[in-house]
Amino acid sequence: MFRNAFITILSCLIFVSCERRSDVEIANEENILIIGNSGEPKGLDPHLVSGVLESNIIRALFEGLCVEDPDKDSSSLPGVAKKWTPNEDSTEWIFELNPEAKWSDGVPVTAHDFVFSYRRLLSPDPDWPAEYAEMLYFLKNGEAYHRSHFGNILCGNDPDFPVKWEILKKSNFKGDPKLKLSNFTDKKFLNLEERDRKKFSSYLSDGQQIDLTKLSATKVETEKLTEVEKRIFFNSKGIDKLSKSDLKLLKKNTSLLNWVDQAPEEVRQLVLDRIIAHHESGKPNLWEKAEVGVTAINDFTLKINLRGPIPFLPEITKHYTWYPVPKHVILKHGEMNTAYQSPWTRVENIVSNGAFKLKTWRTNHFLEIERNNHYWDRDNVYLNGVRYLPIKNYYTETRMFGDEQLHLTYTVPSELIPMAKEKYPTQLRQEPYVGVRFLRVNNRKEPLNDPKVRRAFALSIDQKSICEEILQGGQTPASGIVPPFGNYKPPGVIYFDPKKAKSLLAESGYESTSSFPEISLLTTNSDSGLREAEALQAMWQKHLGIKVRIMQREWTTYLQKQYDADYDICVAGWIGDYLDPTTFLEMWITDGGNNNTGWGSSEFEELLNEAENTTNVKTRMEILSQAEQTILNDTPVLPIYWYTTNYLIRPEVKGWNPLLLNNHPFKSVKLEK
Repeated sequence: MFRNAFITILSCLIFVSCERRSDVEIANEENILIIGNSGEPKGLDPHLVSGVLESNIIRALFEGLCVEDPDKDSSSLPGVAKKWTPNEDSTEWIFELNPEAKWSDGVPVTAHDFVFSYRRLLSPDPDWPAEYAEMLYFLKNGEAYHRSHFGNILCGNDPDFPVKWEILKKSNFKGDPKLKLSNFTDKKFLNLEERDRKKFSSYLSDGQQIDLTKLSATKVETEKLTEVEKRIFFNSKGIDKLSKSDLKLLKKNTSLLNWVDQAPEEVRQLVLDRIIAHHESGKPNLWEKAEVGVTAINDFTLKINLRGPIPFLPEITKHYTWYPVPKHVILKHGEMNTAYQSPWTRVENIVSNGAFKLKTWRTNHFLEIERNNHYWDRDNVYLNGVRYLPIKNYYTETRMFGDEQLHLTYTVPSELIPMAKEKYPTQLRQEPYVGVRFLRVNNRKEPLNDPKVRRAFALSIDQKSICEEILQGGQTPASGIVPPFGNYKPPGVIYFDPKKAKSLLAESGYESTSSFPEISLLTTNSDSGLREAEALQAMWQKHLGIKVRIMQREWTTYLQKQYDADYDICVAGWIGDYLDPTTFLEMWITDGGNNNTGWGSSEFEELLNEAENTTNVKTRMEILSQAEQTILNDTPVLPIYWYTTNYLIRPEVKGWNPLLLNNHPFKSVKLEK
């Protein structure tokens, strides 16, 4: 009896083992794509994220005016908009929306949703943590509204104002970027190095001194400052950032601020009176007065007015910051700009307008989306869903691919590329990717606030060695911030030169680096991140004699530390949002949401403005190259290499074609059984 029972149990076990199927086999039957996504998403609000892993999900859940062509770059297909028409100089665009476009709860997507969305992203609320708001600075007066440029809004938009804004704006509204008074906390003017004293020279007469303790205090008592200290304080802040009491103080002596010559006393007083009146009225929202360039002509016609000629606007609208968000759902669960604590993106609440909708989100396990049956083009969506796995360890991800637990990896770690070439020769893809790996440097901290010190760190990085010996994925040394593509030629001024690096340190007073403070290098907690950081650590020790401590942090903490400027040097990367050099340059505008270095340059921003108003393609690219040169001269960031994308993909996945931005439209992907 026992023998027969044993045989029966054994037979069952054999039968079960024969029937066990892989995750991929089951997913193929269910028509669900399984992909690695490198980590847990920070969130799903299109206005509050800036990472690639979040965008991989958001691009499937939401849809903008235009969508990616699955087969080729720089090609825009209809999304929510079925048709778009620019005016002659591409400063105004009319988008005709598809009446069949609906949210996943069946509510129509209208032009009013886009107006709400853009107003929300551009909210001037200082507590609104939208890192990507500058993506909407293409809109006329978008930056002015977001940054509370009161002079522009209250005076520049008035056609009857006595001095035209194009002239008046040359007055000091934004503040002198050289005078970051917070950088001089607890310092004495006489003890400043020559390069720092020069920053104050245009405001001082020979022999004049100032009390930096008073000027750099958390709360400056302006009325107790000397006249020369007031001049420095007012010009460091700029008119737009002065408090009501400071503006009233400035009214008594307007010469304490730098004004354009064409602004007589009565104009100065009028500017200050208008801004003071705004403060005294309780700072009401200025959306209407700002006349930001987005208008709902009717439910299904959207008008976009731009700050300059932008013939590639359809390309830009494919970025998720330009997607609509559901006004009716957001306001149901909070205020317009309620941030991360808003419940509107929870599984039970979220509403989206893309080809898919959120089905399940099990933190640190998986996130799954399913077909959106209200999607206007649902008949051309091939997958039933996509399952995203937050696999932080890329070794684990590669093993899972081999074990048929996923169709597509997020990447292949550099050290496994030789193995992948041998084991998966037809499934390994190595493709161009418009992105740059770089190091953010905290320009607020000593001694990294010295451009020569920063450049010394840059020139002591052996980029070629990192690319060929560590990465082995086809990456190339980066001589600048913008990768070479299209008609753009980078200035090419960053290179490996340890001898020059050493001399730059000496010029900064560090002939011996024994007195150089220990520097921390912030990176993610991935294995590949550690290998890269250790290589940089060794190079700086070898070529500069500087000790660097590596700080590994999990993804969300790593991002938050950058946002809070709580780092010395930070490993970072940037993938182009659209195929134009400005996607790599505009993030470095003063106090930009993705800048996070403390660096700013009026010369750089003037060049960007000049390029924006240039219609000749060749001339425009030359101006943008000059703008990049300005960044590289100061070296607030240290370029390392230009990206390629390396990943493994199963043969049954179709419609996943090489794209420079790697923004694959999930609606076009299919599984062939």
